[in-house]
This record gives sequence, C-alpha cells and structure tokens, in this order.
Amino acid sequence: MTQTNGAIADFPANTDGHSMLDISNLNVYYGESHILRNVDMSIEPGKMVCLIGRNGVGKTTLMKTIMGLLVPRSGSIRLQGKELRGLPPDRRAKLGIGYVPQGREVIPRLTIKENLLLGLEALPKGAAKAKEIPEDIFELFPVLKTMLNRMGGDLSGGQQQQLAIARAIMGRPRLLVLDEPTEGIQPSIILEIEAAVKKIVRETGISVLLVEQHLHFVRQADWYYAMQKGSIVASGATSGLSKDVIQEFLAV
Repeated sequence: MTQTNGAIADFPANTDGHSMLDISNLNVYYGESHILRNVDMSIEPGKMVCLIGRNGVGKTTLMKTIMGLLVPRSGSIRLQGKELRGLPPDRRAKLGIGYVPQGREVIPRLTIKENLLLGLEALPKGAAKAKEIPEDIFELFPVLKTMLNRMGGDLSGGQQQQLAIARAIMGRPRLLVLDEPTEGIQPSIILEIEAAVKKIVRETGISVLLVEQHLHFVRQADWYYAMQKGSIVASGATSGLSKDVIQEFLAV
C-alpha cells in the first residue's frame, strides 16, 4: 500500500458497473425459527451503509450470512455481480470482504504486529504479501504504531477494535463489514474509529456495511436500512433520518 496524491492506494478498483453488494429475497432459519425474512439490500461502490435496529432483530445473523458463517435457505448474495451462496468464509474473504465481528476476536496471545500480519491471509492467491505493516495502517490508527510488540489481550476495548479494523484492511477488501464497532467503547475512541472509517471510504473507495447503535456514527453513513423482526422495514438517506425513525429503530 503506497500513497498516491494523499490517498491510500493498492485497493481493488470498482470498475465493473455492478453494485458492490446485492442481497435479494434472503431467508435464514435457525432450526425451524425464521430469522431473516425476504431481506433485500444493496450497497453501491464507495458508499457507507448502516443497518439499524434494536437488539435481537437479526442484524448479526445477516452479517454472518454475508460472510458464509450461516447458510440461507433461499435468496441471493452477490458481490459485484458474483453469487456468493455456497462459498466458504475464507473464499469470500479472498474475493474481497473484510469482516470485523461483534466482539472483535483479536487473538490475545499474539502481538499487535502478528495480529495485523494475519490479515494478509485474506489477500488473493499470488498477491504479494508485505513483511512489514504498511504506513497507511498507522495513518488510520496511530496508536497501533506505538505498541506493535504488545499482546492483543493487553489492549483496551477501543484499541482492540482499532486493531481488528486495521487487520481487516490489511487484506485490501472491497467491502468492509463492521458489526457494532463502537459497542462498549469510550466516546473519545468512538470518534477516532468514526474518523478512520470515513477516511477508509473516502480514500480507498472501499464500501462499508456497518451495524451500529451510536447515532453520531449512524449519521456518517450515506444510507440506512432499518430492520425489525428479521425484515427490512425502512431505508433511505441518513441525512433524512427523522426523530421518529431514530426512536423506533435505535436502542436507547
């Protein structure tokens, strides 16, 4: 990753005219419990989309289904026109989906540097793999540079979240999926994470799908989808988010 006119380079270009992600008529069950119901969603290249809804409505289930951790009973998930159904999670990662799950899943007994280098495993086969961390990562998350040899388990929640996002970026994704990145994090760090995600979108053209309850972060997105009982029940530009929508779909 190198700097080009102040932008982060070496990310896959979105030039084929497709939406970045298209989800159509998606139905997911746990046993016989119908969790996701006919979900439709689209994310355009270089846009940030936020999925909102109260706890337990199916948001994390949708994220896991996009990543291939859950198998839908019916429907379609396409990444830039390529159908993902039937592909395992590691194949989806190599096709360009970076995933930061709820809870972050930083490996506690590896150093920050080792955690970051693990992100290179998501690069397509044959891609050149750096042995050092590109400077662009530290421009997004400066705190990581000062503690590369610290164990992941010794970091605060906010630092672990920054590490998890940086690790996902190491794989040069086209789509970054973030499941509640500000959960349990102090307000000052939330603002740092917001700023980094906005910079990622602005300077790399990566698309972002974000599950979030923090209203200030929600408003940074270009578009929102609201979920209730496993269905998408509202959507629109975040600039038009009304108080009624916020009260109905964001946990207080």
